[in-house]
Amino acid sequence: MGSKKRLTLKQMEKIGKKKERKEKGSRTSGSTTEKRALRIVPPDPRNKKVVDQLKKMRVLTPYTVATRFDLRLSAARDLLEELEKQGAIEFVSGSKNLKIYKPSD
Repeated sequence: MGSKKRLTLKQMEKIGKKKERKEKGSRTSGSTTEKRALRIVPPDPRNKKVVDQLKKMRVLTPYTVATRFDLRLSAARDLLEELEKQGAIEFVSGSKNLKIYKPSD
């Protein structure tokens, strides 16, 4: 079958540097952005301010609502369904994956 291939000097240096960084405990990642914690609980659909903000938007999709209120897509979908039941928004079109709503007049 054969034996394990020997590492080159360059490869051994890289492995040594990685071990040193692990021992120090510091990571040198390229991005220094902080992750924001997304809210899981959607805003109250009966809240007047929430409904007014949504009525200003021309088209309502789960993605646009999720980005506006910092929600997860599933929570935004649930919020839109609840608002549709209340009559605050109307279903326009959609498929299994995407539903498009508009504010009711």
